[in-house]
Amino acid sequence: MTIQTRPLGTTGPQVSALGLGCMGMSALYGDADRTESVATVHAALEAGVTLLDTGDFYAMGHNEMLIGEALRTAPAALREQALLSVKFGALRDPDGGWSGVDGRPAAVKNFAAYSLQRLGVDHIDVYRLARLDPDVPIEETIGAIAELVEKGYVRHIGLSEVGADTVRRAAATAPIADLQIEYSLISRGIEDRILPTTRELGIGVTAYGVLSRGLISGHFGRDRQLAAHDFRAHSPRFQGENLQHNLNLVDALRKVAEQKGVTVAQIAIAWVLSRGEDIVPLIGARSRQRLTEALGALDVTLDEGDLRAVEEAVPADAAAGARYPEAQMAHLDSER
Repeated sequence: MTIQTRPLGTTGPQVSALGLGCMGMSALYGDADRTESVATVHAALEAGVTLLDTGDFYAMGHNEMLIGEALRTAPAALREQALLSVKFGALRDPDGGWSGVDGRPAAVKNFAAYSLQRLGVDHIDVYRLARLDPDVPIEETIGAIAELVEKGYVRHIGLSEVGADTVRRAAATAPIADLQIEYSLISRGIEDRILPTTRELGIGVTAYGVLSRGLISGHFGRDRQLAAHDFRAHSPRFQGENLQHNLNLVDALRKVAEQKGVTVAQIAIAWVLSRGEDIVPLIGARSRQRLTEALGALDVTLDEGDLRAVEEAVPADAAAGARYPEAQMAHLDSER
């Protein structure tokens, strides 16, 4: 299997058609195996995946240190091909709680200094504020990242979970490589205003949540019990009747996948891949087994009949429940 590359917007680098989202290796989706996580990063790099995505607040720096270990122990050629995308700005406390976002210019540079040390690198390929700071104009935050670009500590500027108007303001301040935002068969809100805006401005999209946190992976059981520290235990889409409704959609999608001879996860990822060359799905594989399955989506071609069948099984806006709890949805700038 050969992994093709895609441009990360008109100003960003060429990256693999799938990126690896590493958050689940450290936090939010239950316990993870560090040895298997490192092995999965190595396997992804060996398969030709170049884009590794993390956040400095994932388990309070744990995820960055894990990626740093994986890069340190990988063969030199694989280390050199890795492109690091880092989100910053989310504030945590020792209990693991969340206490806002800090996008002040001084904070931007502070966060970057710590990330460079934890990752063990001399530059970050794409650097982005995780959520919009309502108290700091986006122009100030982007301007601070642009200064880091000038000094060589950052190569490209990204955005995360912001709406079309904020995208325009950011792009008027400095070149923006891409917008990272949730996009999947059951999270299609970007199609109305955000995606047309990024395409008009030549900004790429890195799509996270392409399997909706495992909900449409084909592996989530109806009676599965989630640990209290698992994000999904508090996510509206995984609750009660919402969960059963959403898994009915998965059952319908499974029939389409079986007719195609692929897995549910593969057809869901292939659908995102089919949305355009400017979209790079991030796969949240935490094991080599799940990574191998996800990479198989690159060999899936969906013709017009397949796409109709997929969207009949899972129509737009068919999901039950918001993608985040109400308190978190209130802090999103991304118009959904």
